[in-house]
Amino acid sequence: MAWTWRFEKSDGTEVQPAVQPEEFTTQGDAESWIGEVWKDLAEGGADQVVLSEDGTKIYGPMSLHANES
Repeated sequence: MAWTWRFEKSDGTEVQPAVQPEEFTTQGDAESWIGEVWKDLAEGGADQVVLSEDGTKIYGPMSLHANES
C-alpha cells in the first residue's frame, strides 16, 4: 500500500510542493512527514493537502495555514 499527499491551492488546483514528498508505507508515516514540513509547504505556495491510499482519497482537503487569532 502507498500513502501519498496531493498539494493544492485553496481552489483545489494541484501545485508542485516546495518539499518533495515520497510514497509512505503507513498512514502514520505520511502524517508524521506532513507534521514536520507543513510550514515549508505553505510558504512554498500550497494551501491545503489531501491524503490518499493507493489512489483512494482518505481525507482532505486539510488546510496548511495556522489559525490566526
